[in-house]
Amino acid sequence: MMRQYELVERVTRYNPDADEGLLNKAYVYAMQKHGAQIRASGDPYFSHPLEVAAILTGMHLDDATIAVALLHDTIEDTDATRAEIDTIFGEEIGKLVDGLTKISRLDLVSRKAKQAENFRKLLLAIADDVRVLLVKLADRLHNMRTLHHMPEHKRSRIAEETMDIYAPLAGRMGMHDIREELEDIAFKTLNPDAYETIAERLANQRANNEGLTTQIEKTLTERLAERGMAAVVKGREKRPYSIFRKMQQKSLGFEQLSDIYGFRVTVGTLEACYRVLGVIHTTWPTVPGRFKDYISTPKQNDYRSIHTTVVGPSRQRVELQIRTINMDRVAELGIAAHALYKDGETGGRNIARHTEDCHAYEWLRRTIDLLAEGDNPEEFLENTKLELFHDQVFCFTPKGRLIALPRGATPIDFAYAVHTGIGNTCVGCKLNGKIMPLVTELRNGDEVDIIRSKAQTPPPAWEAIAVTGKARAAIRRATRESVRTQYGALGEHILKRAFNRADKIYSEELLQTTLADHNQDSVEDLLAAVGRGDIGAQVVLTSAHPDYQDTRVVQTSPLPEDGWFKLEKGAGLKFRIPANELNASVKAEMSADDEQHGPALPIRGLSGDIPVTLAPNGGAVPGDRIVGILTTSDGLTIYPIQSPALQEFDDDNERWIDVRWDIDVDNQERFPAKLSISAVNEPGSLAAIAQTIGENSGNIDNVKMGRKASDFHQMIIDLEVWDLKHLNRIINQLRSRPNVSSVTRVNG
Repeated sequence: MMRQYELVERVTRYNPDADEGLLNKAYVYAMQKHGAQIRASGDPYFSHPLEVAAILTGMHLDDATIAVALLHDTIEDTDATRAEIDTIFGEEIGKLVDGLTKISRLDLVSRKAKQAENFRKLLLAIADDVRVLLVKLADRLHNMRTLHHMPEHKRSRIAEETMDIYAPLAGRMGMHDIREELEDIAFKTLNPDAYETIAERLANQRANNEGLTTQIEKTLTERLAERGMAAVVKGREKRPYSIFRKMQQKSLGFEQLSDIYGFRVTVGTLEACYRVLGVIHTTWPTVPGRFKDYISTPKQNDYRSIHTTVVGPSRQRVELQIRTINMDRVAELGIAAHALYKDGETGGRNIARHTEDCHAYEWLRRTIDLLAEGDNPEEFLENTKLELFHDQVFCFTPKGRLIALPRGATPIDFAYAVHTGIGNTCVGCKLNGKIMPLVTELRNGDEVDIIRSKAQTPPPAWEAIAVTGKARAAIRRATRESVRTQYGALGEHILKRAFNRADKIYSEELLQTTLADHNQDSVEDLLAAVGRGDIGAQVVLTSAHPDYQDTRVVQTSPLPEDGWFKLEKGAGLKFRIPANELNASVKAEMSADDEQHGPALPIRGLSGDIPVTLAPNGGAVPGDRIVGILTTSDGLTIYPIQSPALQEFDDDNERWIDVRWDIDVDNQERFPAKLSISAVNEPGSLAAIAQTIGENSGNIDNVKMGRKASDFHQMIIDLEVWDLKHLNRIINQLRSRPNVSSVTRVNG
């Protein structure tokens, strides 16, 4: 166990201005508080915070962080209190210790909902001061190093939590050495057979290539010295979990891996990195497609290096990484490398200042910003963990701004990464000057130009396409807002019609008085609930006007001349009647709007201001006589009046809504229709039918071959047409074909 003076010496070696009194006081206080406590390994408990502090001295962190490492378990495991620590060590250290205490109580592998909420708390705890994260990662690293002393059932839980949360979080913060060690120990615990197999293969290959590492180090050092370049060349072997993950991701065998051996070349200047690259490429043949320049385009966690793979001695592929001393420090320590000492300030104040400009910290802040959006915690956890595990792709805006995204990202993710408003108004994209689908997977170096429209709202289906948490969260918010607005508009139309027919006053002030009756928080919520069909218009009407009595008479046995198409009950079935056919008494009762359009709700199409869907199995097209059926949570479903499916709603008059078409002639939207065609069973008949539809500007959405006889076959074709006239023209043209026996329209 490290002695008190040894700890102080470690810190003063890299920070001569360290507060030795603070370190001594923290050492003695923690040792006294933990007293005779014993760890599962049998060692004194105080050895754990001491080892955590030792790990952090290896990162050259400030004296305040080292003191927090010594104290981090005192509040949780001893009789120490936050107030006592504030008094003895100051509020800054007390706050950090308290933050670590809260994190240690979180269960990050519990059931998913609780795990998600705890992950939120973890990120919030490290939001104000990144030193909380650094101490926590060092704490987890030492716990993993001593994991074999824990009971078996606890080992799996801790290893799973480490693999899911702490290892990728360390990677995202650029702390690769810690990440790799955490992953390796967790991998050995969770999958011991795979670990042992890979370790054995590595040992065999090491024996077969004995001296290879030394040979390459010596050869490269000599070649660089000949050209007057001082460099440190150091070889290393890939870790078992890193090998296992690559084999899984790329479906490779062990023998196919090209970077089991890697070498790090460290030089003094940026220019020297590219000079070293030239020496390497003229010494050994390169492997095509295995070159990456992370200096010109750094990773989001600030990692900068040049990667290249060559075929070295013994025909063994080896990967080389070229970087400066500062780049090497950031590559190993990540965000901890920003603990700089300048102008006589302590590292604690400096790390807080310098991490503000750190890309890794930017990601952390952006992730934490998502917490304020109120998304489902489980979705937040899923999206954040997805980003933690993804590699990156680098793309550019037309003005040259670099945007880093997870690998597999699409232009939708790119648009939201630039700005939420750009994502919400995105309608298309150009990749490298060429128009491409929004589902295209982005590649390194793509220039992405987003095409926008102010009339656009992101479709809900985009959420399944987007990769980044920011894009998914923004799409969900926009979708919820759009759906709420649409349902609200529909609910307002329904209520105004209901109040007008009852000859009662409608106003938002009046609706405000009914909110408690319907358990709604606002008038907007009430209107949306009516639009969704959750609350009936008559219920709201009765609540607003308690004296109202529904005097409507429902016909149970209509006269033979009543109804259309032999529907037995049609009391709730309304039709728009031409104004010149209305009698004087009816005209007198109509509003100005009703007199112009008939007592019906205007339906603009599929992308208007109210939530509208067309009936399945045939739909409806402009020109059809239509009726709207209000369905719970789905808004209005539009049926053509001849649809047999309407019989299901005969007894539910409240759900029938008067509707009429209101199509914008300047924006020709296509509508679905279904045709049943009986055609001669001969080669080319389907092609002739498709040609006829195409010549008449119809669009075939789907073709299903039905019953087939020796001479005729039946087919069902889903079409998209502009209106009823367009559909009838296509039907007439098809009927005129000599190989077509019959054409009928299908209505479900």
